[in-house]
Amino acid sequence: MAQPDVLIIGAGLAGICCARQLLKAGVNFRIIEASDAVGGRIRTDRVNGFLLDRGFQVLLTSYPEALENLDYERLGLASFDNGALVRYHGEFYRLVDPWRVRGHFIANLLNPIGSFADKLRIGKLRSHVLRTPLDKIMLAPETTTQQALARRRFSRRITERFFRPFLGGIFLDTKLSVSSRWFEYVFRMFAEGDAALPANGMQAIPEQLAEPLPEGAILFNRRVESIDGTTVTLADGERLRAEKLVVAVEGPEAQRLLHFEKPVLSRECVCYYFAAKEPPVKEPLLVLSGSTRGPINNLAVMDSVQPTYAPKGESLISVTVVGNPSRDESVLRKMVRGQLKRWFGLVVQEWRLVALYRIEHALPVVFPMDRNKPSRIRKDVYAAGDYLATPYIQGAMESGRLAAEALIADMKGPH
Repeated sequence: MAQPDVLIIGAGLAGICCARQLLKAGVNFRIIEASDAVGGRIRTDRVNGFLLDRGFQVLLTSYPEALENLDYERLGLASFDNGALVRYHGEFYRLVDPWRVRGHFIANLLNPIGSFADKLRIGKLRSHVLRTPLDKIMLAPETTTQQALARRRFSRRITERFFRPFLGGIFLDTKLSVSSRWFEYVFRMFAEGDAALPANGMQAIPEQLAEPLPEGAILFNRRVESIDGTTVTLADGERLRAEKLVVAVEGPEAQRLLHFEKPVLSRECVCYYFAAKEPPVKEPLLVLSGSTRGPINNLAVMDSVQPTYAPKGESLISVTVVGNPSRDESVLRKMVRGQLKRWFGLVVQEWRLVALYRIEHALPVVFPMDRNKPSRIRKDVYAAGDYLATPYIQGAMESGRLAAEALIADMKGPH
């Protein structure tokens, strides 16, 4: 095997996007991937005709890196409606974006999820994030999201009944301790675009990104044991060398390989997939728990959004519990089913569990939010991953591109 110019550890979004930039620059590379496919945390399992993303995930179509690199038409995207169904005091209340969905303005104002003033403040926040350049949002004075909502004078009512479950599901942080910069950035992404699902599941995103890479460029099922400079030792003892090395893995694995001074922390979640004969919610809306009664944070009927997620005659329900409850699995499952019965009735007894995913490293903890972290870790060694930028798809893709750009600039040397 010829020695490449660059070795990339990890075939997730960061590693693939790094490789794409190197390919454009004519730099020879090879990717080492521990699993059997591309995607990293964005993987989709096919089980009895169902598409099961490993944890509830969506693509925000307004992400700049996604707009630049993905062919949305080929992905066959189907989108959630702009809004949510909030479960509160035994009823479901529809809360929609009145600027994008007509006909719900009065109902929005009258529902008990927030006050009239809260709805006006949402409009004011929307206007603010849309007129503020993204770079300026990411350089704004930083607080927690909880503090940012209080500073904008949102009531406790709308914070607890809408923002906490909605943002808590996005950030996997119901304490809303994430950066106010990231909150405003994501709020803008929702205002500008849609939350969408590809026809072949979320893994179709990394698969499409990897299409231009040369055949044989990715070595699958090769776990990296350690690195020494730009020499990589695999779990089977094989050693690979290159002039430069990019470590493009999730935060805890990067910590293990690169020995960062500060630990890289992660947010966790539990995702249940249930199959039902009939969809409990036919509208393509995210369902939020507007109270703390029960472990469920959010729910989505996947085939009500993207029909390809379930076989004909069946429906697929995704249920997310934020965090990693220490309860016995059977106890947690009983609590989840109990909450679902309160929401949808005894028909829930007929639902069957298709799969359960406990995801330890679902999203990185990034606070303070600093997009200017250097990609170059030390001589000839670079890092990429959403823990270095912003959590999830945008940050992973951006960090991969930035690592490649830094590496290419170093290869060219000073002008």
